[in-house]
Amino acid sequence: LQPDEIYNLAAQSDVRVSFDNPEYTGNITGLGVTRLLEAIRRFCPSSRMYQASTSEMFGNSPPPQNEKTPFMPRSTYAIGKVAAHYLCIDYREAYGMWIANGILFNHESPRRGETFVTRKITRGVAKIKLGLADKLYLGNLEAKRDWGYAPEFVEAMWLMLQQDKPDDFVIATGETHTVKEFVERAFDFVKLDWKKYVEIDRRYFRPSEVNILLGDYSKAKRILGWQPKVTFDELVKIMVEADLEKLKKQIKK
Repeated sequence: LQPDEIYNLAAQSDVRVSFDNPEYTGNITGLGVTRLLEAIRRFCPSSRMYQASTSEMFGNSPPPQNEKTPFMPRSTYAIGKVAAHYLCIDYREAYGMWIANGILFNHESPRRGETFVTRKITRGVAKIKLGLADKLYLGNLEAKRDWGYAPEFVEAMWLMLQQDKPDDFVIATGETHTVKEFVERAFDFVKLDWKKYVEIDRRYFRPSEVNILLGDYSKAKRILGWQPKVTFDELVKIMVEADLEKLKKQIKK
């Protein structure tokens, strides 16, 4: 195959799981990118490649975080992604390969995996609303994240590969919200008091936490002409509505 564009979204991307299975995470998330880069270099060097970097690479660097912010990773997942990020830069500079790193902050949709906190919340809220569950068990409610809408972020990935030259871009919304705020909005949407249903479970806390992620997407706005459109409240509503509809269909079966 001689693809024009290659988008590498492959990773063991669950941060909590990366603490439990660090070797597998590092192999897939970090070393796996080396294998892909070598395949491209040898067999389709004219292809343009997109590498999915992550805001988790910033770790505890002070916000707002942009393309020049130092990386301070706080998990095996983030460390693997930092390695992959620099590998891409190295191959770009050493071999003249066309590679863009997209440093994407959290991007969510109804297709998000059910183990990730946003989907866990919206699916849990839908279950409680429909009488299928009594409680929602969560970890750290005070962690702050910059949450955007996945389809818009995918458009940004594509835009990166349409440029005249490869570069690295932060994609974010420029807003940060706590997990608690996400919970509150989700329960408000179904007109329930979240405090009656949410329980804290220490098993869901990370050994080392990233307290706040807040992206500065000004470079992407200036060069790519990209900016987010879906608001935080709209994102939560989209996800809760989708989970309600999905569960209602399952009940009917």
